[in-house]
Amino acid sequence: MRVNVDFLRRPAGWLAAGLVSVLAMTGLASAQGVLERAREGGKVTIAVAGEAPYGYRGPDGEITGEAPEIARAVLARLAPDAELSFVTVEFGALIPGLRDGSIDIAAAGMFITPARCGEVAFSNPTYVVGEAFAVKAGNPKGLTDFATVSDNEEARVGLIAGTVEYNYALVTGIPADRAPLYRDFGLAMDALKAGEIDAVALTALTAKDLVDGEDGLEATPQFYPVLDGEQVKGYGGFAFRKEDRDLADAFNGVLADFVGSPAHLALVEPFGFTEDMMPDMTAEDLCKG
Repeated sequence: MRVNVDFLRRPAGWLAAGLVSVLAMTGLASAQGVLERAREGGKVTIAVAGEAPYGYRGPDGEITGEAPEIARAVLARLAPDAELSFVTVEFGALIPGLRDGSIDIAAAGMFITPARCGEVAFSNPTYVVGEAFAVKAGNPKGLTDFATVSDNEEARVGLIAGTVEYNYALVTGIPADRAPLYRDFGLAMDALKAGEIDAVALTALTAKDLVDGEDGLEATPQFYPVLDGEQVKGYGGFAFRKEDRDLADAFNGVLADFVGSPAHLALVEPFGFTEDMMPDMTAEDLCKG
């Protein structure tokens, strides 16, 4: 399997002739379908969002994480001759990138929600996880969940654009002036260190990873948000264009035997995923809400 890792670059403008060519190529690729292209040895563009431990660039410069490693294992079975090209985009650009054809698979641990299911197709989930906050050491404002932020008029929580945490904060009643949005994880963590906010809302695994080795920061214990009286858990999977339903189905065929197996656990445990995080719901269940 040939692997080419590069950042996603989008030119500021297109010459007319180039635009026509790109549109023609995009139309051809869309008509062919990603699964067929992959099986013929073509390129498959897989996007991560730079969020450890789900999908990120490691110290050696290679893209790694729970989702990219599973994607490599699945595609090795589905299309062993495919050329895998990994790119990094902002989290909020994943679904637009799928829809405009610039990426083929989002391998970023994206939570499967009814709203997102209206825009893209999902594989079955590969894990379930709760939430946590990254906070200053000692958690000065005692923030343990979204309700404690909502109840404290002096508390501010940073959110990453495009993530479910924005919805959690909104439903919990945290006003926008106390829930600033940041383009990426690094900017939010910088704001926390600078004292501009009191917490960053993240998945429990991401919070733990981001504070690791950071003096003066810690992660709160994991919690499950309660929205409209119901406890909410995060189930993450792979996202595809709706037109590539056959690719999602093929992924699910491999995942059915793989997720929870010894081989799978050995692959993801280095990233903090454990047997008690194996999912108990399907994408169909989660898309219904």
